[in-house]
Amino acid sequence: MTDAMTDVVVVGAGPAGRAVTHRLLRRGVEVTLVDPHPSRPWRPTYACWADEIPAWIPVDALSAQTDSVEVRTPDAVRIERGYAIFDNPGLRRTLDVDGARIVAGTAQVVADDQVITESGPIRTARVVDARGTAGRGPRQTAWGVVVPRERARPILRDADAVLMDWTPVTPDDALGIASFLYAVPLDDKRFLLEETCLAGDPPLSMGQLRSRLERRLGAAAVASATQTESVSFALSGPRTPWRSRSLQFGARGGLLHPATGYSIGASLRAADVVADAVATGEDPQSALWPIPARAVYRLRSAGLRAVLALDAEQTRRFFATFARLPVERQRAYLTGREDLTGTLSAMATMFAHTDQTTRRSLVRAVTGRAPVSDAARG
Repeated sequence: MTDAMTDVVVVGAGPAGRAVTHRLLRRGVEVTLVDPHPSRPWRPTYACWADEIPAWIPVDALSAQTDSVEVRTPDAVRIERGYAIFDNPGLRRTLDVDGARIVAGTAQVVADDQVITESGPIRTARVVDARGTAGRGPRQTAWGVVVPRERARPILRDADAVLMDWTPVTPDDALGIASFLYAVPLDDKRFLLEETCLAGDPPLSMGQLRSRLERRLGAAAVASATQTESVSFALSGPRTPWRSRSLQFGARGGLLHPATGYSIGASLRAADVVADAVATGEDPQSALWPIPARAVYRLRSAGLRAVLALDAEQTRRFFATFARLPVERQRAYLTGREDLTGTLSAMATMFAHTDQTTRRSLVRAVTGRAPVSDAARG
């Protein structure tokens, strides 16, 4: 493929890369998609709030959907906001890339006007780098099991899904980092029960998470599971993604929420923003990162520092407060990437309703006046 030329080269064939390729192709843009394993099945469980899903995503791209989720701190609060879990094969079919030139290879060099693989350079007017986060800094980790629905019922009680159960597991392992149980349906018959470290630097290991899950569910229940899932990804994106030479997209390009780890909903919605800009000759970087989005990104990055600064008990109190925010303020902070007013309002409300000790930790983390606490370091 030496000296091949194409309108856009997309590097990375995960959901974000395929989404932007798919939307570019729908606008008649010539695309080359580069990935070492472009046909490899997706293993992680992808989920987002139902109101994030673009209208062009069909129902058969979802495997399960609930009208509400519960947060337990350990007091239970039901959040009346729809939550959706993607069916990975169905999502891949939706994000079809028929018509793209597929290069099965590793991008050795990614520049603003070319990508070099083992088979040679691919020259282009535009590069979109969607290879995922770089892997440095704070991480989110999780380890879980897939169980039949009836086995999950005692955990769920009367909830459709449990987004976070921060109830401490006993005996306490004295690690100082809180983790939560994530319990969501994968389809009509199966549930994912996953112990999650929201953010750590370093985070809880897979062994530590498995140990907590066994104590929470019982070792026999974990051992009897027919499928397991492990998750580990970096939460820190680029400091200023809007200034990168090539267009970084998806988790790599700042669309991963640094304080929660969610990215797929934002990436699916942003794929149209990029595709529209490219098709009309506008700057996709500017379209993707208007001034309010840049400010929100900085605030969310401060939110990650705040989460890292909290000890286990402060973390539980923090999320107890967050769970009781009005849904519109939760939505603004979690998914309103251009909603500066809503994000500020949510953060101000959180600050006003936290206890004095937690408030001091938040101030130190956001202003950079003190290092992350020893407890947060694990």
